[in-house]
Amino acid sequence: MAPARPPAARLAALIVMMVTLGVAVPVGAATAAPPGGLRAAAAPDGDEEGGTPALRAQLDAASKGYLDAKRALDTSVQRQQQLATKLKATEAEMTVRNGKVGEIAGVAYRTGRLSTVSALLNTNTPEGFMDRAAALDVVAANEDRVLRDLHATRDEANRTRTALDGEIREQRKQVEVMAKRKEQAERALTVATSKPRTTAADTSSNRGTSTANAEPAPRNSDGSWPSESCSINDPTPASGCITPRTLHALNQAKAAGFTRYVSCHRSGGSGEHPKGRACDFAAQKGGFGGIASGGDKTYGNNLAAYFIRNSDRLAVLYVIWFRQIWLPSSGWKSYSGGNGDPSSDHTNHVHLSVY
Repeated sequence: MAPARPPAARLAALIVMMVTLGVAVPVGAATAAPPGGLRAAAAPDGDEEGGTPALRAQLDAASKGYLDAKRALDTSVQRQQQLATKLKATEAEMTVRNGKVGEIAGVAYRTGRLSTVSALLNTNTPEGFMDRAAALDVVAANEDRVLRDLHATRDEANRTRTALDGEIREQRKQVEVMAKRKEQAERALTVATSKPRTTAADTSSNRGTSTANAEPAPRNSDGSWPSESCSINDPTPASGCITPRTLHALNQAKAAGFTRYVSCHRSGGSGEHPKGRACDFAAQKGGFGGIASGGDKTYGNNLAAYFIRNSDRLAVLYVIWFRQIWLPSSGWKSYSGGNGDPSSDHTNHVHLSVY
């Protein structure tokens, strides 16, 4: 969450006090801020994300649960497709084996299935006896193998059908979990937005466009997101630490052309910033200023669209921009938990939280 700009009067009063006390004012202090008087540094102990810690905890849990269930659903659907392909091949194989058994049965019907003893007695020489015995062994072994193969194929088909039924049950379960997580997030937002606003709601569109595809963040072998700690030095001026996944999202956004001021880690407050799992992307070139408009608003719109387009690749939990929040479960929803300033209303920056 970006900080609000301090009033000019407060800065002027501070300078007057310093002069009165005989403290030297550093040369160039007035030009140390970003262009246009924008403030670039995040409040070290601020909690200006908008909403409440309880709301952010609900959104975090709901989005994580939704993404986990969606991953399990996607994995189950993939397994179902593999099993369906396997079952089709097994059934084709079983058709062939049924045909071979049918051939054996047909031969037995036409020849009357002479007994082994009868076949051996119909030989006139010892050599013929041995040859006939060997031939009978081969026939018996072949028939036995054909029957065993048929039974094995039928068993495999039954196991595959059972596994398919299990995947269908798993998918129904995960769909129910996703629906509950969606309801959890929307219920939390409903409670938060039921409170009176101190400023009028913005009705202008925050929809942008993006065609850039991000490189996917690393996943576990089962498709889940690995657990990560705040272990990477934050490369933004905010200092502190961020997770490897947050750094990946930050670098991917820069590679896509979104290179304006960014602040990630925050040592105080609630939400994902102190955990290194969130960044604030300023809409204006120099930092966090007033309400974005014109080209700055378009920049924010397109940046939000980029994160949404790549939400699955970047493990996006949610995006907040211009008094609205995008959730993987629900899309865009009203987010009016701010305090009426550009920072907590998210009208001067795009907030990104990742898994």
